[in-house]
Amino acid sequence: MKPYVVGFKRRGIDAVAVDLPRGGAEKAVPVFIKTSGIGHEVVGGGQSFGGRVASMAAVEADFGGLVLFSYPLHRPGFKDQLRTAHWGQIRCPTLFLSGDRDPFADLALLKEKIKLIPNARLEIFKGQGHGLLKVLDQALDVATDFINSQLR
Repeated sequence: MKPYVVGFKRRGIDAVAVDLPRGGAEKAVPVFIKTSGIGHEVVGGGQSFGGRVASMAAVEADFGGLVLFSYPLHRPGFKDQLRTAHWGQIRCPTLFLSGDRDPFADLALLKEKIKLIPNARLEIFKGQGHGLLKVLDQALDVATDFINSQLR
């Protein structure tokens, strides 16, 4: 997460990395909330597993927004095992940033499933897989604009 945090800070966004425990996203949610805080002044987010945890935390933390880089919609090859059961309970504006070649997020499924979240938006990065480091500046610019529109 360091490149993300450093990139956000360069753009004037106060970002922190959360050291999440492994062993299941449910176990990591309280740690995420304790570090990030709660309420509309907080925009939660993360990359991959961290984004999944942030999205689950949003249900109880009442975030002002969510920024999800490379959300792991499903395990590669297991499109029938979606990680979306909680999405209908997310109430904050949500930005998904995903590569069009991400094996963890079939693009057609992602486009369909984000409709479960009111005020969700998807930004697609062509030629990118799971992780957006090659287009990180562009992704962070999009995320910064989203955050600024939600909090200011």
